[in-house]
Amino acid sequence: MTELGFALFDTPIDCCGIVWNGRGIAGVQLPETDRRAVRNRILRRFPGACEAVPPADVQRVVDDIAALLNGEPRDLGYAKIDTAALPDFHRRVYDVARTIPAGATLSYGEIAERLGDRLLAREVGEALGQNPFPIIVPCHRVLAAGGKMGGFSARGGVRTKLRLLSIEGAEPGGPTLFGVLPLSLRPRRHRST
Repeated sequence: MTELGFALFDTPIDCCGIVWNGRGIAGVQLPETDRRAVRNRILRRFPGACEAVPPADVQRVVDDIAALLNGEPRDLGYAKIDTAALPDFHRRVYDVARTIPAGATLSYGEIAERLGDRLLAREVGEALGQNPFPIIVPCHRVLAAGGKMGGFSARGGVRTKLRLLSIEGAEPGGPTLFGVLPLSLRPRRHRST
């Protein structure tokens, strides 16, 4: 087993965490209720991880995540992630999701279609719900059919997803009669090159 290190870092949306090993980034933790909760969540997910100063390549990822969450354009496609223990299908889903630029979206069905079978949309959603690398693998940029928000497994759920999309330049709509904040824009689609 490769030794795990982790660090907490501040962002415009609160304290986040990052975990790494010799193969790359092993996980990203979005904010919890406070720094201690972020640390505790990391240690539950990655028992034996030691808090440390990130190496230069990991610090670059930390800096770019913080900048992206501050509304600055950043492409995290360079970030090396450790997918060795993940199912092949999840790796393939994450590879497609990583091609979605900030401010753009794809649907679960569109990702499934790019994987060869549009009927795998539910499985795509399940894979993204287990994403250990949020922001690096931008699962918040994946919507349900018809531009609906779908779910989001981070603390705050759909509100957090809306906040991330808004930071990146998507334009969430205002409150509805039922108090839900749907994405009322026409989703900007990533174009294949």
